[in-house]
Amino acid sequence: MLHRTVFDYDAPVRDSMNTLHLEPRTFPFQRTLSAVVRVLPATRVRRFNDLFQNVTHHFEIPGDHRRLEIESRIRIQNLPLELSEADQHVMLHDYRGGDIPERTWAYLQDSPFVSRNPHVWKHAIDITSGIGPVFEQAVAIMHWIHRNFRYETGSTSVSTRIEEAFALRRGVCQDFTHVMLGLCRSIGIPARYASGYLYNGPKDHLVGAQASHAWAEVFFPGTGWIGFDPTNETLADERYIKIAVGRDYDDVAPVRGTYHGSGHCKMSVYVEVEKVE
Repeated sequence: MLHRTVFDYDAPVRDSMNTLHLEPRTFPFQRTLSAVVRVLPATRVRRFNDLFQNVTHHFEIPGDHRRLEIESRIRIQNLPLELSEADQHVMLHDYRGGDIPERTWAYLQDSPFVSRNPHVWKHAIDITSGIGPVFEQAVAIMHWIHRNFRYETGSTSVSTRIEEAFALRRGVCQDFTHVMLGLCRSIGIPARYASGYLYNGPKDHLVGAQASHAWAEVFFPGTGWIGFDPTNETLADERYIKIAVGRDYDDVAPVRGTYHGSGHCKMSVYVEVEKVE
C-alpha cells in the first residue's frame, strides 16, 4: 500500500513541523509485515507511540523549502473478522464488571469533534428502541446513518463537528463516523474512531477507497474492538487497513503540521491499495 502527500508552496517556507499517523501497529485481526515512511527534504524523523499506542512520526524542517513530500509504503496481513457468539448477544449491563470500565472510559466521554448532545441522544434512543444486544444496536445505528445521510464531498470540512454534520445530514466518512460515535456513546456503547484505507476489489464498490478512510469501532468484552463502517454499511472486514485509533479525527489525522511563510500551499494526495497473493 502506498500513500503519498505532496505540499507545493508558491514561495519558500521554513520551520515545517509535522506529526504523522501513517504506519499501523499490529492489531488483533491485522499484522504489519513492513512499513517505511519517507520525507523529502530529508530530515530526522522521530518514531514513537502516542497516548493511544498508535505508531507516530514527527519531524521538523528548519530551512527554506518550496516542496514537502511525505510517503509511506506498508504491507500488512489481514485475518478474517470473527466476533464470538457470546459477544453477538452481550448486553450493556455486561460492561460494568472487571476492567472494562477502565479500558473504555475514554470512548464514552466528550471529545473535540464528538460532544454529548440531547438531540443526538434522542435519536439514538429511537433507533435502538426494543433492541437488546449491543451488536444489534450498533448495526441498527450503522444502517440508520447510511439510509439518512448523503455522502457528499465538499459539504463539510476536516473541522466539522458532530452537531453540524448531524444537522446537514450529509458529509464524508469522517462525518459519518463522528455521528456514529455520538449515537453510540450517548446510550453507553463504547465507540472509538479508526482511520486507514480500503481495498476496493474488482467486485467491490466501496466509497472512500480513493484516499484515507474512517469508520467506527465498538468494544465487545470478549473480542475487543470491531469496526462498523456507516459510509458503506458494512463491518470493517479484511478489506480494511487500520492505521490509527482514537477518540475522534483529532487524535488520528494522517498528516498534521505547521510552517512559517506566506506562500500559498497546494496539497495533493495519492493512495494506492493493492492485494498481494
